[in-house]
This record gives sequence, structure tokens and C-alpha cells, in this order.
Amino acid sequence: MQLTVWTYEGPPHVGAMRVATGMTGVHYVLHAPQGDTYADLLFTMIERRDHRPPVTYTTFKERDLGSDTAELFSRAARDAYDRFRPEAMLVGSSCTAELIQDDPGGLMSALNLPIPVVALELPAYQRKENWGAAETFYQLVRGLIGRNDGQTPVGSKDGEKPKANILGATALGFRHRDDVAEITRLLGQLGIEVNVAAPLGASPHDLQRIPQADVNIPLYPEVAGTLARWLKREWKMPQTETIPYGVNATREFVQEVAEICGVDPAPVLDAMPTRLPWWSRSVDSNYLTGKRVFVFGDGTHAIAAARVAQEEMGFEVVGLGTYAREFGREVRAAAQAYGVEALISDDYLEVEAQIAELQPELVLGTQMERHIAKRLGIGCAVISAPVHVQDFPARYSPVMGFEGANVLFDTFVHPLVMGLEEHLLGMFREDFEFHDDARPSHHGPGARVEALEPAPQPAPDAAVPEKQLETAGA
Repeated sequence: MQLTVWTYEGPPHVGAMRVATGMTGVHYVLHAPQGDTYADLLFTMIERRDHRPPVTYTTFKERDLGSDTAELFSRAARDAYDRFRPEAMLVGSSCTAELIQDDPGGLMSALNLPIPVVALELPAYQRKENWGAAETFYQLVRGLIGRNDGQTPVGSKDGEKPKANILGATALGFRHRDDVAEITRLLGQLGIEVNVAAPLGASPHDLQRIPQADVNIPLYPEVAGTLARWLKREWKMPQTETIPYGVNATREFVQEVAEICGVDPAPVLDAMPTRLPWWSRSVDSNYLTGKRVFVFGDGTHAIAAARVAQEEMGFEVVGLGTYAREFGREVRAAAQAYGVEALISDDYLEVEAQIAELQPELVLGTQMERHIAKRLGIGCAVISAPVHVQDFPARYSPVMGFEGANVLFDTFVHPLVMGLEEHLLGMFREDFEFHDDARPSHHGPGARVEALEPAPQPAPDAAVPEKQLETAGA
């Protein structure tokens, strides 16, 4: 595990925390040493949540290792239930606590709490954050609804509107909140009701209603893929395969979900309220068409962003990769279609080396690629987690659906040097404030002129000219 350098994903218990934090009525008891409580900052500082995540840490210290840490866990779990009274609890260990093998699941069973308790086995030294979120979501739903005994009705009732589940949105997810709102609105225009959107905003009671839907929409396969496949296999619930990212993919998604639910997609497809197609055609091709772009992120967003960049913006994809090894096969297949070799790596230094070698004109990536591109002097837009605080905007800013396509146009185009800006840069290239060696103007007036050759200064012991002495005396 890369604990001393930048990482694209944290350990799997952070993924479990993203699921718990996005839900209501769930509490997570995490067996962890004092140093593993840093994860709170991810939600309160980066996502700017107005409350702490629903997590209780046992927070054992070095001196506790010589005593009974199992008793410490049991006491913390009992206190958490008495204080928060959740509808369901998750229990597990952090990567460090995993080494002492205290068996949180067995300890919780001994407490006989009157609520569902899901014990998480998250191998921290083999798996990472997205896998942890997917496994947590899957285990929680499976623990609440169980296997299909053949007696439980599946799908909406006769006479009701068709229903869909939107699955995969979590806390700390890239634009998840707005994406769910946009896809909910899109389904409403099709006459499809959202049965459950989970885990973000859902309660354990909501999860129990998942079988009442006619279709599952795994909006983020990194988190929802495992659960969706199980629901399809065990509960015979169909699922969509298309991610509605960009105009073309959104049209395909509308047709797919309409066919499954038996509704007419024509009114929505005819309206298609997005400006991206016309705006892409309206931009002077000298400043848009053929721009070389490198794409990197999680599997879902990297594949989708590359498609939009090439098909809908007229860019040329010269590099494509992901840090999510679970999606390596899909990313390789997508890269092959663009005639490039996929980069599957969670080492940001490898990513930086490839960007430096390719020298694209635009990078679409994560927060890490933003830093890499800035050092290399290349324009960059963030299209995938991990992200920093500026990528959790207060405004409505989805990246999926037809409105999301509008956001994507702005996101992809704004980092580029275009039109009048390029003309002005050429006109003032020799200006003392704007030449290639001048530092950015926002560093202050001193920074803008420091590249100018300083005026010669007389030596300390140099004789003062006679005429200058007369002027001073006067």
C-alpha cells in the first residue's frame, strides 16, 4: 500500500465509510488505532459536509495492545448503539486493526442487538477504496433483503408507473448528488418513477424496497456493479448497461431504459434539451477539432469522457488509462478503439511520465493530473475522483444526462487557449508582462518585472561623479 505518497484510492474501510456517510439510519463501528481516524476530514473538509460521518472508532492506543482490545471494541459498539439508535450497523476493522484479528463480526453477534448488523470483511492489503464501497453496499443490501425465495414479488404492481433504482452514488463521489437529481428528472420525463436511489440519501428501510423496481440503473459500476449483478442473478432484475455520459450515451440510455420499462422514448429524444452538439459545431475548428487529449480516471468516467472527447468534441484521444485495475479489461478495449495503448496503473509517477512523453494539449483526469498538468504547463479539467474541495461546487453541476452534457462542454473547453486569447498572446508575446519567461501576474507586480535585467548599481566604494556632487550640493 502506498501510504507515504499520493494515492488514487484509500484503503477499503474508507469505501465502507463513503457508503455509511451517504446513508441515513446507518452507523459504522470501526476497530481502528488512534491514527486511522483521519478519514473524517475527507467529508467535513473536502466535501464540506455539515456533520461528521456516522462512524465510531475504537481508537485503541499502543498501551491497549497489552490488554483486551476485543473488550474495547464491544464496549464501543454497545455505546454507539445506545447513543445513536441506528436502524442498522456496519462493523469492521481498519488496515492496522486487521492485524490483531479481534473478529468484530463475532463480537457484535455476542451483543445480540435488536437491529441488523453487517460484518464487513475488507482485506486492506489486497483491495482498495472503490472495492470496499462496492462490497459494503452489496453486503448491506444482501443482509437486508436476503435471497429470493420465489415468494417475494419483484417489480412494480399492475397499474403503477414503472419504477427504477438508481444505484451507486455515495458520499465523496464526483458530482454524485447532482447526477442522481439529473437522472431522476430524466426518468420522470419518460414516465418512470424512481423507486430507490442508494446508497446516497437512502435508509435501511429504503434498501428493503429495492426488489419493487422494474430495472436497476448502476450509475457508477465501481460501487453498484457487484450488487446489480447479484440482483440480476438472484432476483432476476434487469439492469441497464449504458452510462448516460454525453449526448450520444444519454440517447442510448434513454432508449435502453425505455425498452426495459415499456415506455415511449420519442418525446424525450425529440426534445433533447442540450446545447453541446450545436456549440461543438459552432466553435472554430482551428481551436477545437483535433486537439490532442489524454484521459485518466476511474474506469467509468475515463471511458465515458474519452468517448465524448472524440465523438462529440472533435478531439483526438492520444492516451487513456485508469487506476482501477478492476476495470482494466474495459479500459483496454476502449483504448484499442482509439488506437492507443491503455495505461493501467495507480502510480502517479507513471501517469506523469506518459503525459510528459505525449505532450497533449488537454488532460482530462483527477486532482492528481491537475497538479501534473500544471507543472507541465498543459490545460487540465477534472473529470473523476479523487478530487479536491473545488470539485464539490455549491451550484448544480451534473456530468450525466442532457444537462450534464452542457457541463461537459464547458469543462472540456474552458482550459484550452482559443480564439481571441491566442491572438492576444501572440500580439503581446514580447511584452515585459506577458513574455514566456514572466511569472504569472497574480503573483504580484514584483513578479511580473523580475525577469527584466536590473539596472546596474554602483560599487559601494565607487567614486561619485563630480557633476552629481554639484547637483546634490545645490
